[in-house]
Amino acid sequence: MRPASETSDGGPVGGAATAVRRTASAAATEALGAEVAARLRPGDVVLLRGDLGAGKTTFVRGAARALGADAAVTSPTFALAHRYDGDVRVAHLDLYRLGGLGAEDEELVEDELAGDVVAFVEWPDHVAGLLAARTVLEVELRHAGADEREAELRWRAER
Repeated sequence: MRPASETSDGGPVGGAATAVRRTASAAATEALGAEVAARLRPGDVVLLRGDLGAGKTTFVRGAARALGADAAVTSPTFALAHRYDGDVRVAHLDLYRLGGLGAEDEELVEDELAGDVVAFVEWPDHVAGLLAARTVLEVELRHAGADEREAELRWRAER
């Protein structure tokens, strides 16, 4: 087995460690999301970072499908949040449009994460402190040429 910090196509995705994975297509990025989802539990939060078009929603789509959601998974940029029902309820938040959090915004985020959901939060920097206790994984997605992506997975909890 390769060390968790080594770049690979098939390295570990769990454990309290960092792994860097490359995907060659949108389908492969979805598959990585599904692989990660198998390790998540209700109440977990995953923070997603990356440039526009880096594959954050694609990653969430794979995870949501693996968690039993069969609705179309789309970016919640303009809606702020989408929820998907499945074997586990999935909350998908995109906080790109929030310049800073006021009390109303914090309440909105807390409402979206209420209950036994697995939550994926894009552009989380404004709420990272608010979510720290529930965050089990941080994912940084980067363009790596053509349809390829590099995903850095930083686990904060054993999974």
